[in-house]
Amino acid sequence: MSEPDPGVPRAGKPEASPVAPGAAPYEQLANRIARVHRHLRKWARRTDVTCYRLYEKDIADQPLIVDWYDGDAVVWAFARTRNETAEQEAAWLSAVEQSVRSALDLGAEHVFVKRRAPQKDRQSGGQYERLGQKRTVKNVREQGLLFEVNLSDYLDTGLFLDHRPTRALVRERAAGKAVLNLFAYTGSFTCYARAGGATATVTVDLSNTYLDWAARNLELNGFTTGPEHRLERADCLAWLDQAPRATQRFDLIVCDPPTFSNSTSMPKPFAIEKDHPWLLARCRELLNPGGELYFSTNFRGFDLRGGGEGFTIEDLTERSIPEDFRNRRIHRCFRMVRSG
Repeated sequence: MSEPDPGVPRAGKPEASPVAPGAAPYEQLANRIARVHRHLRKWARRTDVTCYRLYEKDIADQPLIVDWYDGDAVVWAFARTRNETAEQEAAWLSAVEQSVRSALDLGAEHVFVKRRAPQKDRQSGGQYERLGQKRTVKNVREQGLLFEVNLSDYLDTGLFLDHRPTRALVRERAAGKAVLNLFAYTGSFTCYARAGGATATVTVDLSNTYLDWAARNLELNGFTTGPEHRLERADCLAWLDQAPRATQRFDLIVCDPPTFSNSTSMPKPFAIEKDHPWLLARCRELLNPGGELYFSTNFRGFDLRGGGEGFTIEDLTERSIPEDFRNRRIHRCFRMVRSG
């Protein structure tokens, strides 16, 4: 794993606004985004990455995330306390869009602004909720592989940028192995496993929409599906509950579960905070001795204590967060090796 680029700005306390007396509103936001983009372009070319994070709540009064997608920008706007009316909200979002367009020299058709509320249950529709039908779709490149992203129609684009280093690690470890990708979304981990020489893959997700998307991502990279490389539509929690009775075992599992699920297939709601021991135990039963589980969660208060029985555990969190992410708490990530 490469060392962080010294030119990439790092996290710190949110910057105060404005930057100087008389500075135009939002000038600091535009300057910040433009400065980070200049820093990151050389790093991106060197690492073969065309999508990366430019801004995440770096200025106290601008609760935004801005990601670059190879000539387009996606902006997620969070709740802003000073917006007390719908008119104030609309004016803020318009000013934000203009700032991003100015910073990145983009036309309006290349900037996508989305409101981000607390995420609903990912297993019961929150992740899969459609926002529109514009179908602004393009293929982007990441570390030698291609992925389809949809910039307009869903809350997320189809590619979680914070898992980029973990995807690369899975590719390094996949040669000759049977790989299981749980909560697979659009199958990016499966693409990396196939690129790394996995001999068998099973990709499990609840949504036909996202499994079809995963199939397109595989096809983009020259991979086909079939008996040895299956896409399975299932509630992952229910699938895990039944899977130990099946015969197939795996050498490598990727598991990035929801923080909370009200899955109707399970007798009670699932919460990662208290139910991760059950989840990890089910994964362990599916691993061959010496097999690896790459487990991640974006639950900020996560504590692994009490959930690692039968594993040798390595905390990968720090090395699994990309250089372009100033937020070093974006997720937790562990490599867990099944004991004999």
